Amino acid sequence: MTEGIGSILLGRLVTAAGSAEAACSADEGLLHSVEGIGTVKSSQIRRSMREAADLAEAEMTRCREMGVGLICRDDSNYPTMLKVIPDPPAVLYVRGTIEARDLNAVAIVGSRRCSHYGREQAERFGALLAQAGVTVVSGGARGVDSAAHRGAIAAAEGRTIVVLGCGVDVAYPPENEGLFKQVAARGAVMSEFALGTPPMKENFPRRNRIISGLSRGVLVVEADVASGALITARQAGDEHGRPVFALPGRVDNPMSAGPHALIRDGATLVTNLEEIFEGLGPLPHQATEVEVPEESTAPTRIAGVLTEQQNRILREISREPIALDLIIARTELPAEAILPELTMMSLRGWVKRVGGQNYVIGSVSA
Repeated sequence: MTEGIGSILLGRLVTAAGSAEAACSADEGLLHSVEGIGTVKSSQIRRSMREAADLAEAEMTRCREMGVGLICRDDSNYPTMLKVIPDPPAVLYVRGTIEARDLNAVAIVGSRRCSHYGREQAERFGALLAQAGVTVVSGGARGVDSAAHRGAIAAAEGRTIVVLGCGVDVAYPPENEGLFKQVAARGAVMSEFALGTPPMKENFPRRNRIISGLSRGVLVVEADVASGALITARQAGDEHGRPVFALPGRVDNPMSAGPHALIRDGATLVTNLEEIFEGLGPLPHQATEVEVPEESTAPTRIAGVLTEQQNRILREISREPIALDLIIARTELPAEAILPELTMMSLRGWVKRVGGQNYVIGSVSA
């Protein structure tokens, strides 16, 4: 709540003072000693800090009344991936919950003025990632962002996180108020901005670094060359060391110019979920272990959470190759239900495809 202190200066001040509590009562001498503050700024910050004490108390009271959580950098549930970027937010306002499985998150970003194709693909990849147990992160804006969130919510047990460029009590855009309520119930709506902060233009580049920081990779669906989505992508690649993925589009669509420019600069061209997982590399398992029925010749424990359909499929797969047609016949499940499940299970290493349409048990076990 103190004017003149951003996330980087705050980190330096807390380190110099020894704790956040000590930093709140820092005198001008200590403030002056912090790199980036200086003599003139130290007196201004000290004056603002005294005024901010009452504001902070009122802010925390409002958060409690509204059911908004406050997460600080030293808290155990502060997102691990976000903590390691150069300028992580000092405080996150959160409606909803942050869970351990959010460690595996991918951002989907793009234009507010996307085409039908862009909206369709954002929703498709949002659903596929969520079905694979990956949390979908985006900015809650019109167009690509909203489609990605909706896709994730449509998936069973899917999780998604909205990062706002305003306070979490401000619905922006207004028509997404209902969507944000759904997201808060299935993930989190978060911001580093104080309650009541309006969606000012300068807030969004700061918001974008959080989207990138929370994620193991960033997928750009549609964006022109001046889009904020490209800022997020370049922050991911240049500042955060995260892989960048881009979806190709029509060459005569201006919204394809951004992804195509990223591909020329080295981003991974993707058309399916497997290509994203290949680019991400091995992901840590955050799920619980699930027993595999004794009659199966599969490993006795699998790292992950199996759905009922996945359990039915896994019972029919052993270390001897079994044809897809036979899996369909034995499980009595439709092919359109089995194929996506086999894809998800293959990505997680639970099963492996061999010799065309034959499957054997995978090697991932606890």
